[in-house]
Amino acid sequence: MKNTIFIAVLASLLFAQCTNKKDSFTIQNGRIGPVTSQTSIQQLDSIFTNDSIVPLGNRPGTQGLQGEVEVFSKDGTKLLRLSPDNENNPGATINTVRIYDARYKTVKGLSIKSTFKDLKDNYEITGIQTSIDAVVLFLKDSDIFITIDKKQLPENLRYNPSLTIETSQIPDNARFKYFMLAW
Repeated sequence: MKNTIFIAVLASLLFAQCTNKKDSFTIQNGRIGPVTSQTSIQQLDSIFTNDSIVPLGNRPGTQGLQGEVEVFSKDGTKLLRLSPDNENNPGATINTVRIYDARYKTVKGLSIKSTFKDLKDNYEITGIQTSIDAVVLFLKDSDIFITIDKKQLPENLRYNPSLTIETSQIPDNARFKYFMLAW
């Protein structure tokens, strides 16, 4: 009986650890790992206790984190860039996240290392915005938006920023330039 209880407790602890590790890199609406749309910049120190947080703006005379920051793992791998809705308020919530690390994935497996084919096979694209050097793809019912460099497109689509680009014109093997969330 004692062995059964011990094994059950051990198994549940191991399962909980595996789940927490996986969840720390899962992207969902309103959440990326432990960061949610309600997370403030000043809470990041307690969320990323094992990682390094680097402020990107020089804010003399401020205490604690304020403004845009980047998060690096212990081994120096850049994980995320987090931008608040108000650069001058340490209590401001995060409203934009740029993802650098491929371990961050959606439930459907989409990551910074995915291709356009992975995207279109798993998500409905609701809009395409063209800029001088990129196209931005917006997804239905998702906080995610993807940027693809125009260098990934056929030559005839690269140089006219006012040209309307359709999903059928983007090659399946096109890689993401930016993989971002906005709340």
